[in-house]
Amino acid sequence: MNRKTSEKNIRNLTRLGKTSLSITIPRNLILELGWRKGQKVVVKKRGKGLTIEDWQEKLP
Repeated sequence: MNRKTSEKNIRNLTRLGKTSLSITIPRNLILELGWRKGQKVVVKKRGKGLTIEDWQEKLP
């Protein structure tokens, strides 16, 4: 990954209401994953980082 690409993926946390923070995800990654507005995702803590995955409904 070149320097310009890696710098584009640096994001700031932004306050959203009184207790929540938000972060934007680069458009090119959203397109690559095929995600769309309103899609449900799962955020998991992994060590000192996070993973964000597509939410899959568990069928009985």
